[in-house]
Amino acid sequence: MINGYSALAFYTDRLRRGEMGLDPLRQVRELVREVLNGLNRSFGRLYSREGRPSIPPEQLLSALLLQAFYGIRSERQLMEQLDYNLLFRWFVGLSPDDRVWDATSFTKNRERLQQGDVLQKFMARLLAHPKVNPLLLSDEHFSVDGTLIEAWASHKSFKPKDDNKDDDGSNR
Repeated sequence: MINGYSALAFYTDRLRRGEMGLDPLRQVRELVREVLNGLNRSFGRLYSREGRPSIPPEQLLSALLLQAFYGIRSERQLMEQLDYNLLFRWFVGLSPDDRVWDATSFTKNRERLQQGDVLQKFMARLLAHPKVNPLLLSDEHFSVDGTLIEAWASHKSFKPKDDNKDDDGSNR
């Protein structure tokens, strides 16, 4: 019988050795960590030292990348995946016994990163990194629909659609 600690060590060792199909993700994770290290000052300005602890921005940004990579449609579904998917937990930096965040808290923290331009800085630096094109266009067939990532990088370019009062809802 394997106790909880032994099972945790077993899975962690399998992740570390690369036995769980994460060769492309391992490279992406290293690249993401490199870009995140350059944003530490931006993170510090957004968070107060008082009050409830927030979701670490490094983990939040990593989770958003997983959402784009795997086409997860909502933040609620993303939290569900993080709750039971060990590969996702590893990529984000959660241990198997860490609690997953509430979807509402995740959304509020994401909005804070967007308002502070941190999400846009992160995506712009990630997309500008010299290793991004070779990594995402590798022969591993690991690719992502870049429209969501580009939208996050240029969040300021979003313009609300004008309400047309004469529109009857038809497609004519």
